Amino acid sequence: MKKLLRTVFLAFALVVTGSCAGGATAVSQRAETTAAAAETAPDTADEAAGTENEPAGTVFSLTAAEAAAGMGVGLNLGNTMEAYEAHGCEKISYEWIPEVGSNTPSDYETCWGAPVTTQEMIDGIRDAGFSTVRIPVFWGNMMKNDGSWTIAPEYLARVKEIVDYCMNDGLYAVVNIHHFDEFVIRRNDLESCTGIFTTLWTQIAGYFKDYPETLVFEGFNEYLGGDRFNSSGELTAQSKSDAYLMTNTLNQTFVDAVRATGGNNAGRVLIVSGYWTNIDNTTSDKFTMPTDSVPDRLMVSVHYVDNSMYWEKRIGSKKWLDYTDSQIALLDKAFGEKGIPVFLGETTSRYPRENFASDAEHTDSSECLGIVLDKLTSHGFVPVLWDTPGGFYNRQKCSIGRTSDAEVIAQVSEKLRNS
Repeated sequence: MKKLLRTVFLAFALVVTGSCAGGATAVSQRAETTAAAAETAPDTADEAAGTENEPAGTVFSLTAAEAAAGMGVGLNLGNTMEAYEAHGCEKISYEWIPEVGSNTPSDYETCWGAPVTTQEMIDGIRDAGFSTVRIPVFWGNMMKNDGSWTIAPEYLARVKEIVDYCMNDGLYAVVNIHHFDEFVIRRNDLESCTGIFTTLWTQIAGYFKDYPETLVFEGFNEYLGGDRFNSSGELTAQSKSDAYLMTNTLNQTFVDAVRATGGNNAGRVLIVSGYWTNIDNTTSDKFTMPTDSVPDRLMVSVHYVDNSMYWEKRIGSKKWLDYTDSQIALLDKAFGEKGIPVFLGETTSRYPRENFASDAEHTDSSECLGIVLDKLTSHGFVPVLWDTPGGFYNRQKCSIGRTSDAEVIAQVSEKLRNS
């Protein structure tokens, strides 16, 4: 049985890579890793039942640490499936999401300036050296405003098509609730939010429950613990205690909802979101990881390891380097030392000239990108570059826009393959 499994996995690698030479190394390596795992997989049900820490009947899958090692460096498919008609959304009078165009998935996919996503675009992401595509999704588009929170079948199907593009290329795909979490949290108390997000994740996870382990779910984006409308319709900050209660409760809700759908979701790697995805807030002992029915399958998401320095215009300086190291140290202590992988769901891809310090020691955007990615990956973190159309990755040419940026991604990816 083990030899048969290895043969099947290697045959799959040959089919997937085909003539796509640029992505052959990453895909073949993943297939070899899976095949090696098959060599040591239990041959009988008795052996499986006796596997340490795994109860009989559990769906076996990658641990979070194993997934993190395979996810390498990723790219966000930004301003695409998370786009929606946002005019007026800061007001409580914005009661529901307006329709765009003919109310089709492509109307929303393109309403913030993105082209319709194609297999060729994802092929180019793979060929550039990325191993992960994060697909932010605004699930409220095309949803009927009837209190059922039912996701439109056509919208689910379009997200599936993009996930399939990633699966075809042997990439990890990360699907989340993006911006719609903000819409819900602003307008509902915690009890209502719990019910709504249970409904949403039950639908999403149930739809994808038979997908392979290279599909990863991320519960939310940045808004856990965020501001809510008060009785006067004004956005008001929650107290710290309420914000942490919301963050911890909704992360648990996400995990429970996904696990309850069964299938491959019983053991799928999941990413829980930090409080505002802020590193200082999330590394506080007030933030707690959810309990899970299967061990070692959770990551934690934070954003922008050098965010403060970016806005203070201190990029490239010694202070920037020291700050980045201090943020990484917080993450290591809170999560890394406990065996919980860190997912940097949004990482700076380009540093504008105006954000550099006057005393910068490093003065080139690509150089600074390389420094940050090297630091993050050296600690086992998964950095995913934030990118939108016309930014880092050219979706028309299906390649990274600047040669110096492309060289950085190629070098980091090669280092990870050889580590």
